[in-house]
Amino acid sequence: MDYFKSIPVHMDFEGQHAAEKFSRIIITLFGIVGLIWGYAIQQFSQTVYILASGFFLASILTIPPWPMYRRKPLNWQPAREGDAASTTKSKKKK
Repeated sequence: MDYFKSIPVHMDFEGQHAAEKFSRIIITLFGIVGLIWGYAIQQFSQTVYILASGFFLASILTIPPWPMYRRKPLNWQPAREGDAASTTKSKKKK
């Protein structure tokens, strides 16, 4: 069970941008190639198969948080001691 908890499941903002860009490029290229190939052999089903394989490839390359999408993690500020909202409200009441 500890093995599954050790798997990273996050992606930084630049990694998200890169993953979206790669998926759009892959799906667009496979769509264009599929359309040209399907037109050349007059089979629309081949266009759909090629586009589906591009979608599958884009999913494999962009959905998991690969290390190339986690190069610039965010540095979070440390948590404050106590609840800041409750102390502000109690100061205003006095």
